Amino acid sequence: MASSRSLLVDCHTHIYPPSYMDLMRKRTEIPRVHTAPDGQEKVILLKEEAHGDGSNSQGRPVGPQYWDRAEKIKFMDTHGIDVSIVSLANPWLDFLTPDEAVKAARDLNLDIQQYCSTYPSEASTSSSQFSPQTSNRLFAFGSLPLVPGVETSKVLEAIEQIKSLSHVRGVVMGTRGVGKGLDDEAMEPIWKALADSGLVVFVHPHYGVEGAFGEQDNGHVLALALGFPFETTIAIARLILYGVLDRYPTLRLLLAHSAGALPALSSRLSSCVVHDPTVKDRLQHDFRYYLGQMWYDAVTYGPEELALTERVVSRADKYEGKDEHLAYVDRGVFPGVDRIMFGTDHPFFPPLDGEGTRWKSVDENLDAIAGVAGWSGTERSKVMGRNAVELFGIEL
Repeated sequence: MASSRSLLVDCHTHIYPPSYMDLMRKRTEIPRVHTAPDGQEKVILLKEEAHGDGSNSQGRPVGPQYWDRAEKIKFMDTHGIDVSIVSLANPWLDFLTPDEAVKAARDLNLDIQQYCSTYPSEASTSSSQFSPQTSNRLFAFGSLPLVPGVETSKVLEAIEQIKSLSHVRGVVMGTRGVGKGLDDEAMEPIWKALADSGLVVFVHPHYGVEGAFGEQDNGHVLALALGFPFETTIAIARLILYGVLDRYPTLRLLLAHSAGALPALSSRLSSCVVHDPTVKDRLQHDFRYYLGQMWYDAVTYGPEELALTERVVSRADKYEGKDEHLAYVDRGVFPGVDRIMFGTDHPFFPPLDGEGTRWKSVDENLDAIAGVAGWSGTERSKVMGRNAVELFGIEL
């Protein structure tokens, strides 16, 4: 390619297609979209965002940046993003009945295929000075009808539909599976189908940690900063302990927000496993090994936090098997970078003042990649885009 700059691929970026917005506008319970007294539409995803009867709910302003492709491209151009892999934002289809979810998933997958595959078009020219390194700028995660009571065959049909869509390279899902979590026996044929498909499974939180944040009004800070990451931590720990990655080692799991606290707590989890008679013989490997079998976004906002994820992933292969010894890790080698990819979480976390064109949240994540001690330019370029190109099979 002509450009010498690093390719930048955003693996964590959301949209609410118009058909999904229509579903949310019809609701009277959370999650929902409502119109504030000033005429501004707002999306309420968490109880922490609602007050009183809902008429004065805070919520988050929601506008064209959530569904307009031109707004997505404008954001990409402003931040030098060559490719985005878009996904439906939480709460996905969790609030629908099985029949509604099956239809919505089918329609949304077709919507998101069109959203990606018809760009660029004559009507989508950009006035930006940014020159992307590829014209294939949009790919996507599809949606599955993962709701309680859904027929497994309907979920498997959705996987087959997604496999047939040229610009859809994975699926996005929450942590509840079909209602009881990712370690639910009912998920077994779904995990098998996803592993066989080669699709990337983007696991993203929504529900947080119920009842843990007290009575003080802290906005949605604790729910997002702690509730979401700990939800992911618990969900993936359960998945590992259930043996999903032993049975389906080819399963491609991408974990939002660098898997929350899982990297920091992986050795504690390992120790608890080997000292617990209920689970000590359940897994084929030390618990820490499995962290090297998954992928992570780089949405950490700090180089030290990102380095922690990378170092924990780098040591994972040293824990293959179940030998009870402290593995030696060469601290000058960073194979963990192969499992980490840049993300923005757009259109969430915009500047509060609405001023300026660049987003502080995006620049913090770019600065984190630039600031990890010891990484070479080649390693940083992998995290910024090359890893995503390989994992998703992106055609440049």
